[in-house]
Amino acid sequence: MAATRCQICGKGPQFGHQISHAHNVSRRRQYPNVHRMRVLVGNGPRYLYVCTRCLRSGRVQKVS
Repeated sequence: MAATRCQICGKGPQFGHQISHAHNVSRRRQYPNVHRMRVLVGNGPRYLYVCTRCLRSGRVQKVS
C-alpha cells in the first residue's frame, strides 16, 4: 500500500485476528479504502490521500 492513512481524518490500519475454521489465530491488518485524488484545500487544488468515508460525508470537495 502506498499510503494507508487518510490525510483528512487520520484514519489508518486497524488490527485484529484472522481465525480459521480450525481456530488457528493469526494477526491481521485491515486497511482503510484510501485514494489519491485532487481536492480543494484552501485557495487551490492539491493531491491528497483521502478515505472514501470523507468523500461520502462531504468533508472534501473533489476538483475535476
